[in-house]
Amino acid sequence: MTQAYLNRIATAVPDADVHQAFVNFADDMLEDPRVKPVFQRMAQRCGIRRRFSFMTPNGTGTGFMVTPEEVYGHGNFPGTARRMEIFEHFAPQLAQRTLDKLKLTEEERSGITHVLVTSCTGLYAPGLDFYIVDHLHLDPSVERTMIGFMGCYAAINGLKQARHIVRSEPAAKVLLLNLELCTLHLQETQELEQVLSFLVFGDGCAASIITAEPTGFALDSFRAVLLPETRDLITWRIGAMGFDMFLSGQVPNAIGAGLATTGGEALGPYKVKDIALWAVHPGGKSILDAVERGLALPENSLAASRQILECFGNMSSATVMFVLERLMQIAHPGEKGCAMSFGPGLTAETMLFHAV
Repeated sequence: MTQAYLNRIATAVPDADVHQAFVNFADDMLEDPRVKPVFQRMAQRCGIRRRFSFMTPNGTGTGFMVTPEEVYGHGNFPGTARRMEIFEHFAPQLAQRTLDKLKLTEEERSGITHVLVTSCTGLYAPGLDFYIVDHLHLDPSVERTMIGFMGCYAAINGLKQARHIVRSEPAAKVLLLNLELCTLHLQETQELEQVLSFLVFGDGCAASIITAEPTGFALDSFRAVLLPETRDLITWRIGAMGFDMFLSGQVPNAIGAGLATTGGEALGPYKVKDIALWAVHPGGKSILDAVERGLALPENSLAASRQILECFGNMSSATVMFVLERLMQIAHPGEKGCAMSFGPGLTAETMLFHAV
């Protein structure tokens, strides 16, 4: 059977660093004086220094965050239709920035046979798949697939589909784009748990090439591990005022406990000691801590994931690709790796790979 390889990855984020602006914004939004100090403590401990957004913070750093259209203002947050208009405007700009960084040659462009797109933060049609074909001047008959609304683990599923394609069509060359504008779905709320979930999310995009050419990371196997009795801990629904995320504070403990009992399933024939490259989706500092505990990982195993969290926050489906890009820069031939992302279900989508 043909082996599939993740040949290379390019990543990009918007220009505006909004992390501190959001901390100020949320502190201004929260009205209960008992809640404010709790939020500030959590903000200091979240392990994030920078997050990027298509939005631009206002000059004072408090009150509201804006795009040129002044999207967020107290008592005047946009509805879902307006947010989708904004996604349709800004998502192609970030896609272009990322695709240009991939630096495809004319020969590579002419050889692309499949385009896969993952996103859970915006919907429109004709969508990003058509934009990719137009921007890169691909063959109009290229096969296009949208993988939507799967949340943070969608990139692993995108790589899984790319592997299936290459294994069944050895000449295939797959372009995968993971694009999320997470900051588009900020809500005006007094619920601390919901505000804390907004504290970690940023915007980002990754583009990658998967073929049968033996460079980069060999995609060895995939496995989904469903953690029992956790179905309601992460939910993601379309509401009237944007997409409504619920991220329970119980998620880290559920992941840690689940991996302690089922983590061996995800690693297949490998043991923890066999794996040098850990690409764990940095959903938050507490989630990375939980993975370390659950799998009893050696110290600094998740250094790449923590670096991405610190510099970019959680960019949903794009984030694990940022981690894989960083690992690809330091990996040595033959080193084994495990990529792992979490999302609604509660599910851990895992991928075993090795550097070539």
